[in-house]
Amino acid sequence: MKVQLNDAFFNRLETMSLNLKSNLRGYFGGKHLVSTYGQTVEFADYREYQLGDDIRRIDWNLFSRFEKYFLKLFTDERQMQVQIFLDCSASMGREFSDKASYAIAAAAALGFLAVQEMDKLSLYLMNGTSAVNPYGLIVGKNSFFRAVSAFDGIEFRDEVDMESCITNCPDVGDNNGLSVIISDFCTDQWKKAVDFLLYKHRQVLLLQVLSPEELDPTYEGRVTLIDAESVSPEDSKNMKLRITRSMLKAYEEAMRDFKEDIRTFCSRRDVGFLSVSCDMPIERVLFGELLKAGIME
Repeated sequence: MKVQLNDAFFNRLETMSLNLKSNLRGYFGGKHLVSTYGQTVEFADYREYQLGDDIRRIDWNLFSRFEKYFLKLFTDERQMQVQIFLDCSASMGREFSDKASYAIAAAAALGFLAVQEMDKLSLYLMNGTSAVNPYGLIVGKNSFFRAVSAFDGIEFRDEVDMESCITNCPDVGDNNGLSVIISDFCTDQWKKAVDFLLYKHRQVLLLQVLSPEELDPTYEGRVTLIDAESVSPEDSKNMKLRITRSMLKAYEEAMRDFKEDIRTFCSRRDVGFLSVSCDMPIERVLFGELLKAGIME
């Protein structure tokens, strides 16, 4: 499903926001309420005065009642760092399905929600063993829309070593925001990449984008299957097969096990996971599935 990144698309996101964990440290000056106490005007709690506390926070009304000094505590708001890692391998490519367009639209939507909350945004394009950020640090809607205007130039080719891409990323951060990986996860190294982000105390979301043909193939008879990431027609990844009902049944079970393995891995690590088909309306993903998963509010 082709998704148009236009004003109407982003206007529908104006009322949404990213739901980030309250124990993230972040930076001063954002809009996310965190579990630490700070300088906002929203009252949170009281505690007894301790030597060295700011006497301007003493509640004198409570002192007159209890003859003890109590401080007013207020909530703290922080700016987070949101990173989006986009799988730009050939298996996500435009020429085979609408996966690329759909993945880019999802990245744009999540990126828009980040800048709308005054967060810092980085969009990394993963290819080979490196994650490249051609757009720089994005802060504010003006710089965001400049980056979006260049999304048509994103190329999908070759393979991706997700572990190397993410572990070698120069600015992953530490306990200061959300990392999103958008991919089909048809690679062997993604689990180590996720564990690295968790080691850095990042909140992590995996968004799996699959094509309808991958979820429910309709092939029959004799076919030649060519791997999108193969280097030549003679590559051992390519196969000539005679598709039978039992083979399709086995594929269905393998796909179900594949997705369940990701879901189980994420559940054990408190990692968000959502698997979608690229023929699913993007609005249903953004306003339905991500809301149910607790990623958006």
